[in-house]
Amino acid sequence: MNARATTQWFAGATMGVLLVATVGAGTAAAEDVDDQGIDVSVDITDQGGGELSMTVAANEGVDLVEEGSDESARQFVGTTPTVTVTDTRDPADVPEGHYWAVLGQAGEFVDATDGTKTIGAEYLGWTPTLLSESSTGLVSEGEPVDSAVDAGPGLAGQELLVSTWESGAESGTWDVAADLALRTPADVEAGSYSSTITLTLMEQSF
Repeated sequence: MNARATTQWFAGATMGVLLVATVGAGTAAAEDVDDQGIDVSVDITDQGGGELSMTVAANEGVDLVEEGSDESARQFVGTTPTVTVTDTRDPADVPEGHYWAVLGQAGEFVDATDGTKTIGAEYLGWTPTLLSESSTGLVSEGEPVDSAVDAGPGLAGQELLVSTWESGAESGTWDVAADLALRTPADVEAGSYSSTITLTLMEQSF
């Protein structure tokens, strides 16, 4: 990506993946909470001769559960619903130099009963995994993103979930998901926190 790249928004989708992390005292496992639904919407521009789009598998949100905590950090884990990118365009119709990407960014975790208690999105990390084969090898998952506890940026800014560096190289359908890990300081305040991950599918040209 360079500063002169132009951006075309084929599908800008807000995926409200509701993340619920219940933080109790000590290192006991988090208590179950009611599942929460999410709204999924997508605006697709007619490209003619096929389209590039993104969908999110039906789900009731992601409940993060405590696993892997130690003296240095509390850790709560879960997995996103499957995210599917579909490109039905004829590769020959895609201009050279175009590439698409799905980016994800989390909002701040806010306690359900006390809105002044928050956990920054920088404490939420993920490890994406491409669940489908790429015939050319040009479609791949993003790199793991660490929590701020481990000196990473977390999902406070946009991070790569999946992408291709040449949109016209292959068409098809690709599934991807990400293992989530909310790693907080060991003295994090108890509470029932929730956040939303926003996913955006975009296509750019160099």
